Amino acid sequence: MKARVSWNRPRRSRRRRYLLGIEYFFLLLGLIALDCYIWVNTSSTLYQAYQDWAFDQTLRGLTPSIGGFVEEEFSWFKSRPITSQPAAEPNQASAPLREEKEPRHSMVLGRLEIPRLRVKAMVREGADESTLQRAVGHIPGTALPGNIGNVALAGHRDTFFRGLRNIQKNDAIDLKTEDGTYRYVVQSTKIVGPRDVGVLAASTGETLTLVTCYPFYYIGSAPKRFIVRATQVAANPLPQPQRGS
Repeated sequence: MKARVSWNRPRRSRRRRYLLGIEYFFLLLGLIALDCYIWVNTSSTLYQAYQDWAFDQTLRGLTPSIGGFVEEEFSWFKSRPITSQPAAEPNQASAPLREEKEPRHSMVLGRLEIPRLRVKAMVREGADESTLQRAVGHIPGTALPGNIGNVALAGHRDTFFRGLRNIQKNDAIDLKTEDGTYRYVVQSTKIVGPRDVGVLAASTGETLTLVTCYPFYYIGSAPKRFIVRATQVAANPLPQPQRGS
């Protein structure tokens, strides 16, 4: 009887060490996943904060810089006011009209706001993964804000477009650019398949289409797309430079 007990003890000890090793392994994986999640969300938040500040600086005719952003964010440590250097006056001969602009990939186009849902995110040109990790993306080939056609924007359902799950008809959507502010009102929402590109088709009016994955709480790659369709109801364009003036 004693021999049987002594024989089982090493086996139980090995099993305990094996289970403990598995436990530590999954704990390590969990910590790595948590670190990645924190890094992605922190970098996105910092990027959005800087781009939001820089966009406002540009609209006021000031020159944004990372140093100025850091100084202003921590200005409560100091008693002196923060000042920014005004940007140089643009050369009218080299300033293109809004219709002639062709945005570069990853270029900041403006800021999207849905006041009721408290959604606010910068908009960049492009719909690739690197762009959508940091901002809402303008889908290439669709209209630009302020032009006739369908302005299509894409965003991740678990970051910048998380609030779309609560969007309703008649909600206001503001798209603020360096050329002016454009207000849209939601007309409808629908769910489509990932290959239904008809939602991106050009229109004869001034419309806005928001695209994100669906279902919102789906784990993994979501199989469908959630579409928000809105029409422009107001525009406040800034004066454009005139040729030959």
